[in-house]
Amino acid sequence: MMLKIRDNVKYAVGCVTSMGVRITPEDRMAVHNSHLFYMQATSAETNVLNVSSSLGKPCVALTKFVEGSPVAEFIKRELRARNISYEGITVPQGGPWGYRHQFNIADSGYGLRAARVWNDRAGEVGRILDAADYDCERIFGQEGVGIFHISGLIAAMSEETTACCLALAKEAKKYGTLVSFDLNYRATFWKGREEELRKAFSEIAAVADILVGNEEDFQLCLGFKGPEAGGKDLNTKIENFKKMILQVKEAYPKAKVFATTLREVISANRNLWGAIMLSGDEWFVEEPREIDILDRIGGGDAFTGGLLYGIASGYEPEKWIRLGWACGALVVTSLNDYAEPADEKQIWDIYAGNARVQR
Repeated sequence: MMLKIRDNVKYAVGCVTSMGVRITPEDRMAVHNSHLFYMQATSAETNVLNVSSSLGKPCVALTKFVEGSPVAEFIKRELRARNISYEGITVPQGGPWGYRHQFNIADSGYGLRAARVWNDRAGEVGRILDAADYDCERIFGQEGVGIFHISGLIAAMSEETTACCLALAKEAKKYGTLVSFDLNYRATFWKGREEELRKAFSEIAAVADILVGNEEDFQLCLGFKGPEAGGKDLNTKIENFKKMILQVKEAYPKAKVFATTLREVISANRNLWGAIMLSGDEWFVEEPREIDILDRIGGGDAFTGGLLYGIASGYEPEKWIRLGWACGALVVTSLNDYAEPADEKQIWDIYAGNARVQR
């Protein structure tokens, strides 16, 4: 099933997001015994955009910044370098204990030492995102956005971000924009807000055209009853996901694409990586293959980014999942947590398993 992108859009893909920075030790060291760190601008949502932006498609991030913050200026500079436009007001810091941009502190792991991530988000300015800060009639109506992406991370961050995501999803749909929703359940974000968030997530899912998530995401975010866990057996996992998605499709008939990744950890340096997708009534499966890993963070976002790039490019559905799989395999070869393909050929070479030197 093809998804129709509205004509004459300024932005191929857009998102709502809370920007921060990620710091990672050099040379795959652990955080607690490192002295030198590599810093990058990050958010789950802009990481999704980065596939399309790297391949020349205009993208936009709706966000918020801390006034006068050097971290905010670093983020803006990085987004410009990544071909991602941004819109968002600045707010005063409010003193040393006021607003700031989040810090994501992570090591990549090595061998049997797993990667570890520590989120430091107290006082995060993105917690006060407000749909009223954006000129939706101009952005979605006059300029146009092909696909608007929402992550469950930003949707669950605070009462304000929940309301913001729901309002922007409805505004996007009003102007004919496709809505992509990656459920991205995080228990720490949901604690004490389960009933409220399930209602809001259901409302966003009800207007979404593309839903991304694993079995647990659909169970915990939307309240579906899943089949018994299938252990590590791949065929059982795939069948369980199919059973789950058929329930979701019946409950949310406006959604036309459902997808998730399939992963198994061999070591921090090597994983099995696959994916499954339902488009219309047709299933597509990329059976897991072994991939080598420099830093595994960002695989899911890159998968979604490749999927959305394929849709925005007007490709056939069988290419969507292949692009998603290959972009996920690409991002883990970089210390950055966002995929930045040199060109589309590089993605297809990865999919084909062609690692020969390119001259």
